[in-house]
Amino acid sequence: MTKQLKLGNVNQIQADYGQLPDLSQLNSDNDLVFTWNGTTSGVKVENGDFISDDRQGLTICDATSAVFAMEMPWEKLDVTTFSWQKVLGGEGGHGIIILSPRAVERLESYTPSWPMPKIFRLTAGGKLIEGIFKGATINTPSMLCVADYQDALNWVVDLGGVAASIKKSLDNLAVLEAYVAQNSWINFLASSPASRSNTSVCLSVDLDDTQIKQFIKLLADNQVAYDIGAYKDAPSGLRIWCGSTVQEQDIKALLPWLTWAYQEVA
Repeated sequence: MTKQLKLGNVNQIQADYGQLPDLSQLNSDNDLVFTWNGTTSGVKVENGDFISDDRQGLTICDATSAVFAMEMPWEKLDVTTFSWQKVLGGEGGHGIIILSPRAVERLESYTPSWPMPKIFRLTAGGKLIEGIFKGATINTPSMLCVADYQDALNWVVDLGGVAASIKKSLDNLAVLEAYVAQNSWINFLASSPASRSNTSVCLSVDLDDTQIKQFIKLLADNQVAYDIGAYKDAPSGLRIWCGSTVQEQDIKALLPWLTWAYQEVA
């Protein structure tokens, strides 16, 4: 992003997989761009306490695998994006953007020096295009996808609301936490329980890279689990989705197979 947008005065704070960066280095006078939950690293920010209430900059948050599964401090988030796909299980390639009044003020007072594709323009003549937030379409999306998203929202309501959706994901994580506590050969990639993701749960296994590939192949060959391997650039291991669309009994059913695959390979 820094190269493509040619941004100046960028303070990029990084950390290894499984860890959070040092958030004390943040400057609240600058805009903050961050991911609430790292789907490839199994790490989430613990809460919004690191965001200053007196900030001058905007907070721009990618929350695509967090909303509806984690508590979000909306009063501290100025620009929040999430997809229909992740926690709600909707169609891929679609998403939501939520803007605070501070973000709208920025949109109306700043014009970027680079050209903006029509589909990304949220202002016209220096004013917010309010119709976009009232159902008007820029390009015509699939209305079936929109109906699918509405159905997903109705499912959350039937489940008991956002609190129930969050609890469902946390209960799924709790099943894995109990399993890891009972087995010394498997551990969470996240170094701190407080920053452990409850949606994209990443695990390290006491096997070498070749053995882990065999482990994953065994699960796929037996139609137990597909695409369960860690992200290609992350340390070798497992990645298990525990979002709200996953049933707790299915996580429990997976566990004996993990034990079996480990014993077969080790």
